[in-house]
Amino acid sequence: MAAFAGCAGDSGETTPTRVSTDDPRVGVETVASGFVSPVDVAVGGGETFVADQPGRLHRVGEGGATDVALDLRDAIVSLSGYEERGLLGVALHPDFPETPRLYVRYSAPRRDGTPEDYSHTFVLAEFTRTGGAFDRGSERTVLEIPQPQSNHNAGSVVFGPAGYLYVGVGDGGGSGDSGRGHADDWYGANAGGNGQDTDANRLGSILRIDVDERGAGKPYGVPTENPLPDSPYPEQYAWGFRNPWRFGFDDIDSTAAGEQAETLVAADVGQNRYEEVNAVEKGGNYGWNVREGRHCYGSESCPTETPDGAPLVDPVVEYPHEGDGVSGVSVVGGSVYRGDALSALRGEYVFGDWNAQGRLFVATPDGDRWPTRVLPVDGLDPYLTAFGSDSSGELLACTSQSGGLSGTSGRVVRLVPA
Repeated sequence: MAAFAGCAGDSGETTPTRVSTDDPRVGVETVASGFVSPVDVAVGGGETFVADQPGRLHRVGEGGATDVALDLRDAIVSLSGYEERGLLGVALHPDFPETPRLYVRYSAPRRDGTPEDYSHTFVLAEFTRTGGAFDRGSERTVLEIPQPQSNHNAGSVVFGPAGYLYVGVGDGGGSGDSGRGHADDWYGANAGGNGQDTDANRLGSILRIDVDERGAGKPYGVPTENPLPDSPYPEQYAWGFRNPWRFGFDDIDSTAAGEQAETLVAADVGQNRYEEVNAVEKGGNYGWNVREGRHCYGSESCPTETPDGAPLVDPVVEYPHEGDGVSGVSVVGGSVYRGDALSALRGEYVFGDWNAQGRLFVATPDGDRWPTRVLPVDGLDPYLTAFGSDSSGELLACTSQSGGLSGTSGRVVRLVPA
């Protein structure tokens, strides 16, 4: 069978890891606090906005004071305890504030077109700023996706270098990319497979759309360069993801000649054993649910390519759920550091794990396996949810003392020399 050409089990060891004694001691300083669960930061036009998962977007003012720039709590599905739904992502238009528009990812109660036994509706919406706040009455729904289960909702919305919006979509939830709302894909050894089926739905993919255009009966344009122009869902840019939690573009030496290229770097939360970070290319298939990281999922042997010969692309970073050094339970994508305060980290990819335990991770972009090390951080809260960068390129992190939607211990911190 062609689908099993190149069958393999674990494709070598995991990403090389270590704890470095060469890195500077790193601490944190509070930028803003009092959030329930901050999950995203948007910076533009000299302003900083923080998305709090229960549904409010805050603007950070002088001295860390905050005011509400948009309140969506009454538009979001009912939330409690540990949640993967809510207000999950935010992006300012690339020309903000001249073009005063905001793009928001949130979880709404079931809308028309979402089956009754599904959990909720994925909504990507546009809001226009009027004065100091974004006008609720200006909401324009850009995209809706039925979400069968309550988890694996992803949430990143990021503008790329050409001004297109990239939107992360999880595999639909549950375990193993199977069950309610999951398609049967080409790989029969594992049930389900939204990540491997680009015709059944948009789940398990990173989408690319043009929010400044309209076309083909859609409230957005589809870039002509997208890799699947004849698909029922030509918005798809790359696929084979389980739950891409935080991604962004960075200038990375991605060629043998050392040329700088804008690379989309996406973290993808694993199932039982491995977490991963991918250098994403147009039309790339990142393996889920055939593979988890560089390893077979659910079997000792599995294919390394699809039936038509397309490769299942391995991650550039992988780490296990158990072990010394770089390990954890749920990866949180970060960014390449471009600031000045921590010069020894310049050009390194800094990311982390939801179960932070007072540490972040640092990977050196180099080839197809990025050496990765632990970065201890003084004063880092136990739970990490997202990263951002301020206008000077200094790294911001969203953290809290609680792993669920309770209390107001959430804060945004800046990484600084300890």
